Amino acid sequence: MSTQTAPWIILFTPLVSAALILLLGKFSKTLSASLALIAALTGCVLSWWLFGQVTDGKILSINWLSLGPELNLTMGVTLDHLSKVMLLVVTSISVLVFTYSLGYMRDEEGYSRFFAGLSLFLFSMLGIVLADNLVMMFIFWELVGVSSYILIGHYYSKDSAADAGKQAFIVNRIGDFGFMLGILLLWFGTGTVVFSELIESLPGLATAPIYLTIACILIFMGTIGKSAQMPLHVWLPNSMEGPTPVSSLLHAATMVAAGVYMLARIFPILEMAPDAREVIAWIGGITCFAAALMATQQSDIKRILAYSTISQLGYMVLGIGVAPTSDVAMFHLFTHACFKCLLFLAAGSVMIAMHHEVDMWHMGGLRKKTPVTMICFIAGMLALAGCPYTSGYFSKDLIIEWAVVKIPFLGWLVAAAAGLTAFYIFREFFVVFFGKARSEHAEHAKEQPITMLVPMLVLSVLAIFAGFPFIQDHFFKLVHPDAALVPHLLHPLLYAMFFGGAGLSALLYFKAQKDPISIPLFANRLYIDNVYFWFVKYIQGGGAAFLSWADRWVVDLLVVQVPSKLTWACGFALRFLQLGNIQAYAFFFGAGVVGLLYILISK
Repeated sequence: MSTQTAPWIILFTPLVSAALILLLGKFSKTLSASLALIAALTGCVLSWWLFGQVTDGKILSINWLSLGPELNLTMGVTLDHLSKVMLLVVTSISVLVFTYSLGYMRDEEGYSRFFAGLSLFLFSMLGIVLADNLVMMFIFWELVGVSSYILIGHYYSKDSAADAGKQAFIVNRIGDFGFMLGILLLWFGTGTVVFSELIESLPGLATAPIYLTIACILIFMGTIGKSAQMPLHVWLPNSMEGPTPVSSLLHAATMVAAGVYMLARIFPILEMAPDAREVIAWIGGITCFAAALMATQQSDIKRILAYSTISQLGYMVLGIGVAPTSDVAMFHLFTHACFKCLLFLAAGSVMIAMHHEVDMWHMGGLRKKTPVTMICFIAGMLALAGCPYTSGYFSKDLIIEWAVVKIPFLGWLVAAAAGLTAFYIFREFFVVFFGKARSEHAEHAKEQPITMLVPMLVLSVLAIFAGFPFIQDHFFKLVHPDAALVPHLLHPLLYAMFFGGAGLSALLYFKAQKDPISIPLFANRLYIDNVYFWFVKYIQGGGAAFLSWADRWVVDLLVVQVPSKLTWACGFALRFLQLGNIQAYAFFFGAGVVGLLYILISK
């Protein structure tokens, strides 16, 4: 095995797995799961092996499409430190989710179809990670969108699942259109879309800062859609209609992480466009805080985690905007993948125990029924909330430090979001696992099989320890702001945010039988979804009504019916000249000749 071939094996093994499952899956459910798991394991083992190898970036590039001397597209693999770390995240999380799925999906419909979709999803994300140019990345970017549509709509007979799949697909196309325009602008400006060549061309683009800023903002639109940043975040909570393993993989290591990874990949370009980075920072910071507010009033255990994902992605996007290196954002992506995957798997375990109930106010008292799941949830909860010396504490606080130094308002805003995070995740914990059982399902809940518990236990260890300094130094080259620039109040404030949010949540929800707080603005997601519904119903509906009127009275009447009636009338009039009598034809012919002669002579 060489570093030249290993990346291609990692990339295409899941695709082969998906194809084989579609061909052979109908014969054996076990075979389908085995093929998917073997493909994920192969990629994981090779990714860890590659991480220890010395590579110089570009491994292999082949001509893919040639459209004259000005456009020669290639398909190539980039294997630098950034892609190797992301390979570890994607493949390792995939192995754990695939293993968990063996137990979660055992009694579900479409078992083989599910594992084929997961394998295709993994292939698509690996393509984004390994792509050496923007066009190749965009192709796999779109394939991720198709894969997510398939998986979110897995229960396609359920209207809400089918609608959620369509919403995710359509909303992402809005951001992807901007991404495509940004790629075109960079190509027009540099004549290349290959990452290494783009970086070499930056001195030429530096002379046109406005052009470069516009190109970077357009490319960032792809991240707004894929990583669910405001205002294109609305699809992500509804994606919870898919099976829980899909939610876990999508939120932790694949689709939503793709947008942040793309920004990290083009970070040298973004450094040349400070105005674009400021836009990125503001959108990330506002999304982080707004999503945390929305999460505080949700009751669906998976939707709470979905809004927490949006908020944490906001931290990562903010990190791209304010930190001097992309490693700061990637560090949080790394730790977030561990604890968010864990939280979703724990939520799935609770759902199975509750016969797929998702309303946490129908739960309660599960600490005695599902103790292992509760312990795992605690590990993920502490990391998400930023408990001191957990993985989330190290990665999130570093972003907050840089934000306070670079854009103080955003820094303090996301520091407040940290307090909200502790509040809403402890709220979910207390309502689900403490108090009295609020339904018959909660009374008879039981722990899940070993195939579901082992991945959660592994992730629990990672959620606590993945951010420790010895791991930071091994995977990332982190830069901390000068201690003199960081306000002395910041770290005590972050401690206060964690303990205050957790304490307030315990005070309100430890034994609550119903929600003591009701804030419709947050419960209704700041009414942003309502604005979209209004737009679709009235603006788009009004446009559709106008087009229907134009089609009926302009196209059908003026363009089609009026000319056809005139043609018919002319034909009807001319039919009187066709008498079927040769003497009459001779008479008319002669009369015409005489008339022409008269005109000529008179001139």
